[in-house]
Amino acid sequence: MAIRTIIFDLGGVLIDWNPRYVFRQIFETEEEVEKFLAEICTMEWNHLHDEGQPLAVGTENLVAQHPEWESEIRAYYGRWEEMLGGPIHESVELLAHLRTSGQYRLLALTNWSAETFPVALNRYEFLQWFEGIVVSGDEKVAKPEAEIFQRLMDRYEVKPEEAVFIDDSPKNVEGAQAVGMKAIHFRSPMQLREELAELLG
Repeated sequence: MAIRTIIFDLGGVLIDWNPRYVFRQIFETEEEVEKFLAEICTMEWNHLHDEGQPLAVGTENLVAQHPEWESEIRAYYGRWEEMLGGPIHESVELLAHLRTSGQYRLLALTNWSAETFPVALNRYEFLQWFEGIVVSGDEKVAKPEAEIFQRLMDRYEVKPEEAVFIDDSPKNVEGAQAVGMKAIHFRSPMQLREELAELLG
């Protein structure tokens, strides 16, 4: 079955996002940064906001648990815009090439807080190139849950066997495969370009 729809994850594939950009300015050593992100402002905590929890609620809950880290916790979303790096240029070039070819529908499926996503939407012009973007924070469900993939397919009338999904998270890749899509685990723009070319023929 020919691929008609290409679905991109955003953070880590097209957009460089990394909380270390902020916390390297707050802590003196890389070890302190990693310890804080592993034990306090964890990816599991961040994921709650991707699933729709208000940022203020998550922040206050975490401050209550770790009052000794209050200023650092508040910096996470207080300085969130500083966590956004630039576009991942080679990936954006590939997206531009696919768009110019006119052969494929281009969609995006991202785990992202509904409160912070508008910042990215304003900052990165290439986000306007997608026919549609499904944002987990708006949906109140996040990858790798089957439900968010199903919502995208229903909303945009995507047949899973005619779609390929690209994500830097192995769990999310498995989530896409579980609903019948082909999927590519993104590791670099060059690797993506090669695997996608192979798949598209």
